[in-house]
Amino acid sequence: MKFKTIGCMLLVLLVGSLQGFAQSNPPIPVDEIIRKFSEKEKEFKQARANYVYRQDIRVQVLNSSDRPVEEYRLVSDIGFDSSGRRTEKIVHAPPSTLQRISMTPEDLQDLREIQPFVLTSDDIGKYNLKYIGKEAIDEIDCYAFEVEPKKIEKGQRYFQGKIWVDDRDFQIVKTYGKAVPDIRGGDRENLFPRFETYREQIDEYWFPTYTRAVDTLNFSSGKVRIREIIRYENYRKFGSDVKLTFGDAVEDGKPPDAPPVPEDSNTKAPALDPKYRKDQK
Repeated sequence: MKFKTIGCMLLVLLVGSLQGFAQSNPPIPVDEIIRKFSEKEKEFKQARANYVYRQDIRVQVLNSSDRPVEEYRLVSDIGFDSSGRRTEKIVHAPPSTLQRISMTPEDLQDLREIQPFVLTSDDIGKYNLKYIGKEAIDEIDCYAFEVEPKKIEKGQRYFQGKIWVDDRDFQIVKTYGKAVPDIRGGDRENLFPRFETYREQIDEYWFPTYTRAVDTLNFSSGKVRIREIIRYENYRKFGSDVKLTFGDAVEDGKPPDAPPVPEDSNTKAPALDPKYRKDQK
């Protein structure tokens, strides 16, 4: 009995060791995975610059029951003008009711660059990547990596968290983490929430389509709970066969009238699922 028990224990330990070895050693070298996906991400970034889409941002302050009591909303069509330059046309922008927080330039930069995070071969040298194994995201087999900036340069924004890379297409399909650094100094506090961004396959690339954050920001004057949801919709490749159409133009700096915000606008992602940051006033 003792011998069999010890033998079983050894077998369990051996199987566990082999599983751990398989988890830490992907079928191709980690450096090769990083090279392949960073090159593919660069290709995707260039391709995305040729697409038009709608961007819908909703940032809310929540009460103790996680119901929205303040809101910032902005819906824009991202497209091109007649000369081919990138444009952003506001189609819906009701007056903001945010009081405890405000939107900052860093928030807007994070919206453009960090939350729809793309890690290209041009930027890979700015980050440390640690391979942590194979994981499935919505039945998609992925290589998972922890990501953090090697150093933080003044005035620059970075991503810190985790990414999942499709093991066939070598593109990021999900990110989870936050924009860094938080900014504290003098009378200024600018804090940023943790978020998740999901991508969906459109044509041959994986495009960011949904970002969600629900987090509590610990300002020195008190905690503020927020929710942020960003949707990227209606991707269409720009070209001679695409007619660009936009919503009503914003005239005299005033957005079009908007319907009242529903009392509770909590939404759930399609098998995926943020909110948006600022300085506290």
